[in-house]
Amino acid sequence: MQQDVKQLEELIEQIDALHEEAVALEQKFTPAVELVHPEFRKSAQNLLHYLSLRKHDMRNLQENLSQLGLSSLGRAEGHVLASLQAVRNQLCLLSACAPAEKELAVSFFENSVLLEAHTEALLGPKPEKRNTRIMVTLPGEAAEDYDLLLRLIKAGMNCARINCAHDNEKVWLRMVKLIHQAEEETGVKCKILMDLMGPKLRTGPLKEGPKLITIRPAQNNLGQTTEAANVWLAPPDAPPPVNMDAWLPVKAEWVAQLRENDTILFTDTRSRKRSFSVLKKEANGVIAHLFKSSYITTGMKLRIKNKAVAERTTEVGELPPTFAPIILKKDNLLVLTRELIPGEPALYDDQGHVVKPAHISCTLPEVFKQVKEGQPILFDDGKIEGKIMEVSKDSIVVKITYASPTGSKLRDDKGINLPESKIRLKGMTEKDKHDLKFVARHADIVNFSFVNYVEDVEALHHELNELKADNVSVMLKIETKEGFRNLPHLLLACMKRYPAGIMIARGDLAVECGFLRLAEVQEEILWLCEAAHMPVVWATQVLETLAKKGRPSRAEITDAAMAQRADCVMLNKGPYVVQAVEMLHDIMVRMQEHQHKKTSMLRSLQVSDMEALQE
Repeated sequence: MQQDVKQLEELIEQIDALHEEAVALEQKFTPAVELVHPEFRKSAQNLLHYLSLRKHDMRNLQENLSQLGLSSLGRAEGHVLASLQAVRNQLCLLSACAPAEKELAVSFFENSVLLEAHTEALLGPKPEKRNTRIMVTLPGEAAEDYDLLLRLIKAGMNCARINCAHDNEKVWLRMVKLIHQAEEETGVKCKILMDLMGPKLRTGPLKEGPKLITIRPAQNNLGQTTEAANVWLAPPDAPPPVNMDAWLPVKAEWVAQLRENDTILFTDTRSRKRSFSVLKKEANGVIAHLFKSSYITTGMKLRIKNKAVAERTTEVGELPPTFAPIILKKDNLLVLTRELIPGEPALYDDQGHVVKPAHISCTLPEVFKQVKEGQPILFDDGKIEGKIMEVSKDSIVVKITYASPTGSKLRDDKGINLPESKIRLKGMTEKDKHDLKFVARHADIVNFSFVNYVEDVEALHHELNELKADNVSVMLKIETKEGFRNLPHLLLACMKRYPAGIMIARGDLAVECGFLRLAEVQEEILWLCEAAHMPVVWATQVLETLAKKGRPSRAEITDAAMAQRADCVMLNKGPYVVQAVEMLHDIMVRMQEHQHKKTSMLRSLQVSDMEALQE
């Protein structure tokens, strides 16, 4: 019995020590807490308490508490001091000591109230049947496809994401107007989030190739054509209707002669005889069917078959140039150049020896002063891996350590990651500052990409204040190892404006931190944000196979179910994105009956023979 009392007293001492340390850390950061927005004040205090708690290895304490049938503090994120006090009071009841009531930053009840309030302020009202919001990245075509936006909102989209790395202000404005139009028609509010591109390190341009397009009809596994390609034949200033596979610019006078069922003959670059069949006549052009794969270049002659017209033959107008990718295999060398010269593949002599290695530029010259020999480097979301062999002021020589056995294709504008390099990049680029003026006028939320340091957040806040954009909320996109490492400081800095949120960009995070660590990294982000009562968006590759190909993998269904632990889930664009929204909605409605954050919700099991077991 004495042993039991002594053990209880030791546990009480441990709980008291944890409580005192948590309060001490809060007091240490009092100046920082006083700077956060009043709505975030209690949340900032609780975040500091949680950071103090988690600097300890709690496993032995948790086991001892569990053996006594008490809370093991495994769900203390949102109410740290309240959890510690509740456990202490229970220990006192067991040991007959007097419970001590201490001042709490956040009570058990306030935890859920604060998170719900912060989430609603950022992402809008809670949907009718589920707790978790759905965000969708819009494709550029959404600027001309009102029906798509209408279907997305009806399917369950609560927030539309516009990526400033693509398209332009004219396209963005059209998207914004169509979103508002769809809101009015459906009566459903849809927040608009705009993603600043940020200082992402990317590959530069490739050497321009021939001005050519390849048109391929749909084929089955046997190589048989199952559906013709839809081709728009029209003047260069007549944009195509939706769902066209290709657009060939031709003279207005020539296309005006065409009628339905006309046949257009041509010989492609491989000397293959091909033909178009005119399907439909439009005001500015025609839609034609193509049943065989064709390679078409600028200047290629087109001829109307067996028809007396003023001008039977014309030439294909100016087509966009092609850019052949650089093919890289294991042990190949690749030179990154400081100068933005077009990238080219390796040059070989007659014996197959490399005369000149492949080269490509990178978009941020600052890295040439900050990387070192021996450090790893990854391209295109980790599809290609390398090791830095030499560094000079004008070039970086990389030896490829991993690529596809048949060779991996490296194209322009692909991400470059340096997970072990301490790269200090300017948080806001000039493009970001320019785009922010549009964002301040038209968006509800600005998403800040590649944020790593408190100074980056402060720079964004300063620009928003200069634009008097008090109506724009801030979301920080955590996608680098440095951003993850500095997350507690970033959260406190972000809390200076209200509302605010965090996006877990799992694609870049996996590359930066290693795929094997991604699961624990995203868990830690979820814990820290829950401690700060900060809404979290779970992003990248959720139901991606479904959105792109129309059928999800089994692993994606499980991933989508786990995503319900966040406050919002983001889907990427794809031909089947509406179906992806519908499936995600269904999954989350079902999962919220089973789990809320880390807590399992113990509704009755849906096992068919439960009654038989009870007999």
